[in-house]
Amino acid sequence: MDLRQMEVVVAVAEEGGFTAAARRLHVVQSAVSGTVRALEKEMGTRLFDRTTHRVSLTAAGEAFVPAARAALRAVEQARAAVDVARGELRGQVTVGTMQGVWAGLHRALAGLRAEHPHVAIRLRQAPVADIRQALREGTVDLAVVALDRQQQRGLVTRLLAREEMVLAASPARAFPRDDQVTFAEVARMPFVDFSPGWAIRSAVDRAFRAALVERGTAFEVNDIVAASELVRHDLGVCVMPESIAARFPDLALRRFLRHPPRWNVMVVRPRGDTPPAVAALLRHLT
Repeated sequence: MDLRQMEVVVAVAEEGGFTAAARRLHVVQSAVSGTVRALEKEMGTRLFDRTTHRVSLTAAGEAFVPAARAALRAVEQARAAVDVARGELRGQVTVGTMQGVWAGLHRALAGLRAEHPHVAIRLRQAPVADIRQALREGTVDLAVVALDRQQQRGLVTRLLAREEMVLAASPARAFPRDDQVTFAEVARMPFVDFSPGWAIRSAVDRAFRAALVERGTAFEVNDIVAASELVRHDLGVCVMPESIAARFPDLALRRFLRHPPRWNVMVVRPRGDTPPAVAALLRHLT
């Protein structure tokens, strides 16, 4: 067994198939299939169940993949330690983030690239629940996300920004007051919601529950631009963080009269040793 075989198996598991793994590894699909078959023959067991439409891990595969990830991380840390000793920093950092979160992330990434041009950065955008799971599995090195207290358990966190949410609406929509709105007033309007699992959705749900107000959902989207388009055409109103809403200057923004939804943006990483490239990015973030 060698490291390349481990890398291929992990790629197939994470990408969900041989074709996608081949694209990620920049090889032909037959090379991926051949590598997996050779390793399965060596180990005397199948790592994947293959059907016409899907590839899934067997019980042996489920046991193998976390151990393979740990081995690959150990090798990467060893290489990074040598690079640091030579005065160079190389390697790869996988960063999890949510759509539209915290503009400061881009400045930090730019700073890291300027200081350490040989560090490759992979951005993985996903709902917060998926990012949290990826942190635990080790497929994401750190994340810039909004987590509630329960979601922070078992992770190392540091607050980056605390932000209030506002209501975005078409300028054509009439309101009782010019610049403020109540939860009860919003509940009577067609509402553009984000998908369950989104941090914005969770914060808005909590705020409406605390206000003892029920709202319906006219539209449910998983894209901020799609939400803004629905609002722009006066098909509904939407609650979003103020920094995100500010990207759409043609929308009318109103603050909540009392107890607005809020979210806390933080940098999050697993417990344990921090690889040098990840530590360098943390310095730029914080």
